[in-house]
Amino acid sequence: MTFSRSDYVFLALAIGGGAACLRQGGLPLVAAGLAEAGWLLLIVLPQLAAGLLLGGLISRLVGREKVAALLGTKSGMKGLMLATAAGTITPGGPFTSFPIVHALWVAGADAGALIAYLTAWALIGLNRLIVWELPLMGAEFALVRTLVCLPLPIVAGLIARALVRSPVLALRKAPAE
Repeated sequence: MTFSRSDYVFLALAIGGGAACLRQGGLPLVAAGLAEAGWLLLIVLPQLAAGLLLGGLISRLVGREKVAALLGTKSGMKGLMLATAAGTITPGGPFTSFPIVHALWVAGADAGALIAYLTAWALIGLNRLIVWELPLMGAEFALVRTLVCLPLPIVAGLIARALVRSPVLALRKAPAE
């Protein structure tokens, strides 16, 4: 297991937060924070496990050549539209979608397709539309918002593909499986 720079940043923030709690309220406040973190872990763990399992299965079930053909740099608009459709129907929170994105990245998907997927998941996810938006905001609002958001994943994917061709913003390669 290797640590990235962002891992060290979060570790430093956690240590700093713990030190601030210790200074403000002593060990009882630190213990309360750790207990709350433990409860949050128990709540999130099933979603995270399912997302990691799904991501791992995707990376093993779908070959690298197939992912690259469907969602890689040469997939064109078809790849962006497929990623948008997949993001739209993916239920759950970031604990499920980001492991899928990571698995697709490792399997050969390009940044444009992955950003289209995440943009669709965030903006036009059917699960949120059905469970939250339609009942709370009504059909008219949901329709207008969805229609406004429909082109955004494609636009974001096209922008991402243009940006990563620049040497300044070129992405590092996905980690090896």
